[in-house]
Amino acid sequence: MMITKQDTPRHKGMRERLIGELREKGIKDETVLRAMQKIPRHYFLDSAFDKIAYEDRAFPIEAEQTISQPYTVAYQSSLLEIKPFEKVLEVGTGSAYQATILAELGAFVYTIERKKELFDVRKSRYPFEKQYAIKIKFFYGDGFEGLPQFAPFDKIIITAAAPEIPQKLLKQLKPGGLMVLPLDKEDGSKQVMIRIRKIDDTRYDTETFEDFSFVPMLKGRD
Repeated sequence: MMITKQDTPRHKGMRERLIGELREKGIKDETVLRAMQKIPRHYFLDSAFDKIAYEDRAFPIEAEQTISQPYTVAYQSSLLEIKPFEKVLEVGTGSAYQATILAELGAFVYTIERKKELFDVRKSRYPFEKQYAIKIKFFYGDGFEGLPQFAPFDKIIITAAAPEIPQKLLKQLKPGGLMVLPLDKEDGSKQVMIRIRKIDDTRYDTETFEDFSFVPMLKGRD
């Protein structure tokens, strides 16, 4: 279904201010910032949020989920180091905003969502029919299982708080590939963002970054 919203000069101005805020907060990847400046975030939100869609915070969407804070989207996207034509697995479709940013960066995105209501809404209301839709494939399923039938992936991004590093997803990552995910801290307070580089089937390098707060990554499907 084609989106009925418009991307007005006012929206573009708000987006420009948001990009400035992200730079001030430490986002340095200009490729990611250009992608976020191009994609209208308000397309992924209810019209009630139209005037505040470009504030740097999360907002509620369908199925009691949220669209991620722009800083978080920029941060994870930067860590992924996306190159054109890479195949990326995203665990947690949510609003599909993150998937669209990855597609704008040149990736082919395979995104999986465990909530049937959210999956159905996104499939029927995705706001782009051509330039991004052909680069994003939507799946309903358990993110812990991944999509082995489409593996291996160049990059994997998890957009929910993982209680552990999903071993099945590591197996679906190419040697040399990257996985970015928020991992639960031992005290259960927040998550720490980590990046795993797969050297081969038995060796991995892990880097640790900032603390974040995500909704939990759950097994199974709703």
